[in-house]
Amino acid sequence: MRPLTTWFRSHPFAADGLLAAALFALELTGLAGVGEPVVTVALALALATALAWRRRAPLVSAWAIYALLVLGIVADRIVRFSDAPPPGQLFAVVMLYTLVLYRDRRLAALYAAALLVAELASRLVLGTDFVFTAFFLLLYLLAWITAAYLGARRAYITEVSARLAVAEADRDRRAVDAVSAERTRIARELHDVVAHAVSVMIVQADGAGYALRADPDRAEAALRNISATGRSALAELRRTVALLRTDDAGTAHPEYGTAALARVVEMMRAAGLTVSMEMTGDLDAVPPSIALGVHRVVQESLTNALRHGGDRPRAAVVVTRADDAVTVSVTNTPRRPGATPPPDTAVPGVELAGSGSGFGVIGMRERVAVLGGDLQAGSLPAGGWRVRAVLPLDPADTPAQKSLGA
Repeated sequence: MRPLTTWFRSHPFAADGLLAAALFALELTGLAGVGEPVVTVALALALATALAWRRRAPLVSAWAIYALLVLGIVADRIVRFSDAPPPGQLFAVVMLYTLVLYRDRRLAALYAAALLVAELASRLVLGTDFVFTAFFLLLYLLAWITAAYLGARRAYITEVSARLAVAEADRDRRAVDAVSAERTRIARELHDVVAHAVSVMIVQADGAGYALRADPDRAEAALRNISATGRSALAELRRTVALLRTDDAGTAHPEYGTAALARVVEMMRAAGLTVSMEMTGDLDAVPPSIALGVHRVVQESLTNALRHGGDRPRAAVVVTRADDAVTVSVTNTPRRPGATPPPDTAVPGVELAGSGSGFGVIGMRERVAVLGGDLQAGSLPAGGWRVRAVLPLDPADTPAQKSLGA
C-alpha cells in the first residue's frame, strides 16, 4: 500500500485522473431518474476532464468546472431533466480545496463566493431542496478548513526541513572549523617544542664543529648539551602529545611555571645565550593555560634571540604578574652586522610595529590571542628586538576576587 501511495505522490496527474474517474462514476450512479442521460453523461465527462488538470492548471480547471456547473443549472432549468441537484457540485468542492491548498487564498475566496452564488441560483431558480443546498455549503466549508489545515502543516514541515538543513550545514561547518582549529593548535604546539630544541641543537652543533680541534673540552660540552637538549625535547614532545589527546584544549601540564621557565633559561645559557631573568608576583598560582602561554612566549623569544643575536647574544626576560594580567617582556641585543634577521621583522626604527610573517611570532600571536591577550613584536629604535605579551587573568583568579570569596 505504501509503495502505491508513494507512486501516486510522484505522479500527481495520474492521481488526479483517478480521482476524476471516481467522481465521474459517482455522477453516473444517478442516471436512473434522469430524463436526459446523454446531457448528464456529457457534463460529467467534461467535469472529469477538467478535474484531471486541477494541479497542472488549477485556475483554468476551477473556472471550467464552475462554467460547467452553471451550464448544468441552466440546462436543468430549460429541460428539467432531473430532480436531483445539477451535476458538478462535488467537482467544485474538490476545486475549492485545490485552490486553498495550492494557490492564493484570495482567489479561493473569490471562487467560494462564486460557488455560493451558484448554490443560491440553484435554490431559487430550480427550487433545489434546502437539504441539498445546506449539504453542499457544509462540504465547501469543510473543504476550506481541511485545505487550510493541510497548507499550514505543509508550510510548517517545509520550515522545519529548511531549519534542519541549515542546522546540518552549520554543524558541518563547525566540524570543519573545529578540525582546522585543532590542526592549528597541534602545529603550534609541535612548532614550539621542536623548533626550540632543534634551534638550540643546531647552534650547539655549529659551535662544537668549530671547537672540535681547537678546544675539545668545549666541543665535548656542546655535544653533551645537544644530547641533553634532545632528551628534553623528546620528553617535552611526549608531554605535548599527551596534552593534545585530552579533551580540554586549555589544560596545561602542571610542570609549566617558574621552575620550567628557569630550566628554559638555563638551557639557553648553556647554549651560549646570556640571559637575565626577572620574575615578579605569584606566577605559580596562575591558571595552567596562562602558565603554558608564558612558557611558550619566553621559549620562542629566547630561541629567536639565540639564532639571530650574533656571536655573543644577550637577552633580558621580565615576567610580571599583576592583579589582572601577566606581562611578559623579552628583549635582546642588536644583531651583529650581516647577521640573519629574525622572522617577523618589523619596520626598523618603529617600536613594536612588526606584524610578522614567520611562523614563530605568528604562533606566539595566535596563542596569546586564544588566551584573550595581546602580543607586540618589533625592532627597537636603538637596535635590538623586543617581544611583549600581556595575558589577562580571569577575575576569579585575582587576589582581590579570592579575598572576596574568602
